[in-house]
Formats: sequence, C-alpha cells, structure tokens
Amino acid sequence: MRQTHGNMSRTRIAIQRFRHTYTALSSSAALTRSQFQCSQQHLTRAPLLFHAPRHYSSSPKQDYPTGDFDFKPITGWKKFTVNLKMLTAFPWERLRYGTLLTIKLRGQISDQLNSRFSPGLSLPQICDNFFKATYDPRISGIYLHIDILNCGWAKVEEIRRHILNFRKSGKFVVAYVPSCREKEYYIACACEEIYAPPSAYFSLFGLTVQAPFLRGVLENLGIEPEVERIGKYKSVGDQLTRKTMSEDHHEMLTALLDNIYTNWLDKVSSARGKKREDIENFINKGVYQVERLKEEGFLTDIIYDDEVITRLKERLQVKTDKNLPMVDNRKYSGVRKSTLGLSGGKELIAIIRASGSIRRIESSLSTRSSGIIGEKLIEKIRKVRESNKYKAAIIRIDSPGGDALASDLMWREIRLLAASKPVIASMSDVAASGGYYMAMGAGVIVAESLTLTGSIGVVTGKFNLGKLYEKIGFNKEIISRGRYAELRAAEQRSLRPDEAELFSKSAQHAYKQFRDKAALSRSMTVDKMEEVAQGRVWTGKDAASHGLVDAIGGLSRAVAIAKLKANIPLDRQGKFKHGKLYEMIGFNQEVI
Repeated sequence: MRQTHGNMSRTRIAIQRFRHTYTALSSSAALTRSQFQCSQQHLTRAPLLFHAPRHYSSSPKQDYPTGDFDFKPITGWKKFTVNLKMLTAFPWERLRYGTLLTIKLRGQISDQLNSRFSPGLSLPQICDNFFKATYDPRISGIYLHIDILNCGWAKVEEIRRHILNFRKSGKFVVAYVPSCREKEYYIACACEEIYAPPSAYFSLFGLTVQAPFLRGVLENLGIEPEVERIGKYKSVGDQLTRKTMSEDHHEMLTALLDNIYTNWLDKVSSARGKKREDIENFINKGVYQVERLKEEGFLTDIIYDDEVITRLKERLQVKTDKNLPMVDNRKYSGVRKSTLGLSGGKELIAIIRASGSIRRIESSLSTRSSGIIGEKLIEKIRKVRESNKYKAAIIRIDSPGGDALASDLMWREIRLLAASKPVIASMSDVAASGGYYMAMGAGVIVAESLTLTGSIGVVTGKFNLGKLYEKIGFNKEIISRGRYAELRAAEQRSLRPDEAELFSKSAQHAYKQFRDKAALSRSMTVDKMEEVAQGRVWTGKDAASHGLVDAIGGLSRAVAIAKLKANIPLDRQGKFKHGKLYEMIGFNQEVI
C-alpha cells in the first residue's frame, strides 16, 4: 500500500510539473536568436466577469512632443554652485576630475528601479547614470564593456538613445566587445570607437525566428491537448495542437522579423556611414574573423582591454605609470542629481512600473521580483489617484500578460486614474495580451518601434491525460454533482460535446469582452478592432500605424507627453516618484 501511494504521489508530482511547463511555454514564443519573447496567453482557468463599461474617450490624434534630448551646458552662477556642492558632497559621491565611467552591459536587464545594492542590471539606473554623466564635469567619458545580452530590442533601443544623448555633450563613449551578436553591435555602433580582442567571438549572421511545436511529444506521452483558441494568430494553441507552423503564424512571425531586421540594417548602416545594401551583403558572407570586420569598418581596432586603457590614458593625458581614475556603474548610482545641480521643480509625476507576468494575488512562494501582483499594483494606482500632489502618471509596462482577471481589474483602476489626471502608458520590451490590456486604460500609449504589443486574443485549454494514466498504471475516479462539475476536474477523459460547447462559449465570451474593451479604449469600432486583434502580435511601429499605439519613443517621450497633458512647460524640470523609491528622468530626486 505504501509503495502504491508513493507511485501515485510521484505521478501527481509529474503531472503538476507538466502543467507548470505548459503554462511557461504558453506564456512566450521565441522570436529571435536572442530569445526575444512575448506572451500570447490571455485567459486563465476561470472565466471573466466584467462590470458594464462606462464611456471613455481616448486622446484624439495629434502631434505629441518628441522628448528628444537637448543638451544645455551648465554655466554662470549655477556652475559655481555645482562645484561647491561637489566639494561638500558625501564621501561616496566624490570623484576626481577626468574620471572615466565604466559600465558592463551583459545578461539580463531589468526594467525595475533596483536599489544601489541589488544584483543585476537595471535599465532605469543605466539611463540615469548616462544622464548624470552628461552634466557631471568630473566625468570625461564612458567605457562600455558589451557582452551577450538577454533582453528585448526596446531596452537595447533605450540604451542606444542614451549613448547618443551623452555624446551631444562632446564627451566620448568607447565600446569593448569580446563577444558580439546583433543586439550587442546595435549598441556598440552608437559609440565613437569600437574595440575587440583578437580572439573575440563575432557572429553577425542575421536574425532568426523559432517556434516550438509539442504535439508530437504529447502524443508520445499519451497526452491529448484540448485547446480553445480565439484569434487566428494566437499561436500558443498551435504549439500544443500542431506539428508545423500555420500560414497565419508564419505571416505574423515573418512580419515581426522583417521589422526587426530592417531596423537593424537601417540603424547600423547609418551609424557606420555605409549603404544598407553593403551591410546586408556583408552579413550574408558569414564573416567571423575580426580582421575582416576591421577591414570593412565595423571595428576601430583589434586590441586587448589593457591596450584600450592605455589609449584612454593617452587621450585623458594620464601618465602611463598612473592609474586611470574610473568609477563603475553601481558606485556612480550613489551620486545624487542634486549634487550635480539637476534639481527639479515642484510638479510631481508618478511613475508606476509594472514588469513581469501578471498574477492577481501574491502567493506564499512569491519573491519581490516575481512579476506583477495585481492587488499590489492597484494599491499604488489608488494612492496616486487619491493624492492631489501628482500632476500626471506614467504606467511603465514590461509584461507578456498573464491572469485575465487581474489584467481587467488593473485596467479598471488605470481608467479611473485617467479620469482624474493625465495617464501615459510607456511600453518597454513587451506589452502584449494582459500587458496591452493594462496599457489601453491610459489616455496615451507610447511604445518603442520594436516593442512587442497587441496579442488581443484568448487561448485556454486542458489536457486529457487518460492514455498517460494507462501507461503508468494510474487511475482516478470522480463523483460529481452538477452537469458541468467535471469540466476542469476530469483530466482522465476528453470533454463531452456539451462540455466542449460550454468551454468554447466561455472563451468566445472572454475574447469579445477583451476586444470590445480595446475598441472602447482606442475609440475604434468593434469591426475595426477585430481587424487588428485576432491574437496578433505587432511591433510598436506597426501597432502605431493600426491605431493600437499613439506615439513611438521611450520613457523620455512619455514624460514629455505627460508634461504637455498636465500643463507643465516642457522646458521645466519636474520630480518623479516611483513606489518607495524616487526616480528622476533627468531631473531631481527627492524623498517626500
């Protein structure tokens, strides 16, 4: 008996692990060789119940401020006060004149504002340090170590934009790339000089799209997926029910890949002063030797890190026997903007960050960085709405979606917030499915050109594990009351016809509510929204052309639009609050 019980326990554990794997797979699809992912799952186990919608009107089409950076050097009396502040700054803020800021870009980059001592890279802190260094008279230049990145193209674009902004100050940015693919080179080509060691790994061979299909694996295991997919482009269902790519799936992924590849060719050719055709021809030659890359003008020189430091010493007129004064990204994060004279005005704009998969409530196994917890985000939104000190709010979204009910509840709170003050949605790498659901509650949506967004569709399903149970000798019997009581519980058999009909109607109902609310939020007719919904994922650029997004740009453009909507002069500095931490987007940082 004990042995039988042990086998049954292990069987249940295996099933639970498989269900977890299914959830993980259904939340994302590979889009490039660098694992650019976006969620395509919207519906969870429980059907949605919505309140009757109120009428809201989204912003009319207009020309929004670009938020482009305009460098204005600090002069006169303000320059004197800045020098005085730096002399009296905290010990950890003090730097020598001629200091080089070093930043290592590799691995994952979070869209959250981490504390100074948190592990990993934070996009807000990277951009913040670029901005501070632009005005810091003690910083002479930036030395970037760029290695293989694991983030989306929107974050890469944001970093690249800040490199170009920094160079407007007349200071230099030098890149060192020991290992380089398309994303890494996309950042590096914005720098003044690019160096690599003789043994560097370069693979500028182009981009790929990958889509895994599990139907054959499931058949071998004796598992039958019963999937209800609403939206011909909602490809998560295909991954479970098909062995090859459908025409609609192929169409969508091809469009995404073409957008990314075209953008890469255009930006790289412009940065290197070459024709786009020449860049593409070079890519198609499959060149991996760094010597060829230097000959073709993709690299400044082939030297080791210590040799780059020697050249930087010469550039900064530091004696060869002396150490080059440097400060790393983490330590420089401790330099306050007020120390550099970058204080803001009285107007306060809230920045609410929402990153990761969406869940309604926090589980006992949750960690601080385990995604978006709906009830917690709603608390933040309500605090901003109930306070009169915030002139506007920005919802910064980097989410592939998740729990449908949580998405709807957050959408409702964002709509209520937008009814009391300007709300701008700023999209990072991905704001798809539930991530787009949140964004469409804002008055204006801003996305990067390569943000992955949309995915207005529904996919839900269950597994029939009957054949698997037979293989492993496991049995399960159910006693139920109610015609549809076994709809979710009976995983050892297929759905009955009446159960399958109810299952389908529930999914259709959820899709119609999602689509109709998207149409309402974007001031479209339902028929027009249907044309761009169907579970299709769009790049930010294409989403803008179809009315799903209002403007293309990063967080700086969202800030500029928020100031416009809040009647704050665009040239006036302001304060920005984020949760318990107070962040500045080029302005002041102050605890309230």
